[in-house]
Amino acid sequence: MTIDPADHEPDWTLHEGWLKGDEARRWQTRLEQQLLWQQPVVQVYGKRHPVPRMTVFLATKGIRYRYSGAVHAGCGWPEWFQPLLVQINAACKTQFNGCLLNLYRRGEDRMGWHADDEPEIDQRAPIASLSLGATRDFQLRHRSTPQRRMSLPLADGDLLVMHPGCQSRWMHSVPQRRKVQTQRINLTFRRFQN
Repeated sequence: MTIDPADHEPDWTLHEGWLKGDEARRWQTRLEQQLLWQQPVVQVYGKRHPVPRMTVFLATKGIRYRYSGAVHAGCGWPEWFQPLLVQINAACKTQFNGCLLNLYRRGEDRMGWHADDEPEIDQRAPIASLSLGATRDFQLRHRSTPQRRMSLPLADGDLLVMHPGCQSRWMHSVPQRRKVQTQRINLTFRRFQN
């Protein structure tokens, strides 16, 4: 099933169950075991804080991504990861060159309100967000009309594609859900300008 946002705005498309159960499980296990997860420290309002989740950045060699004082540098794609990258590129008709992975260990792990609008991100390309594991709410808040909000429960295997222009009109977050006791991995594929 595919869901488009209200008012027929082409800001995002949700492909539910894009990766099926067994394939989603294999990828989740592989990502958990083969990546070196870290907890970076970011600067928010002049104070340094560890992010409330674990992260890994995979990208073409030479790609750099900076946000809130954290800097990530691409070292090339692991060979075992490339089949998933090829699938995502084909689904989105884009050649992504970077992927930020977030591991939400339990419901206390979260992501605050933000937009993926850093200058190094190519805003002419879509951003693809693949969810594996526990279902978590992905909230959207319109920038010019903050009372206009949406909440998308992103489940195991769901692929959310945010189309060009989405980041300039909407902010998004993943709030705490204390009852969630299982892990979720989110892979956010972006096209970075060289």
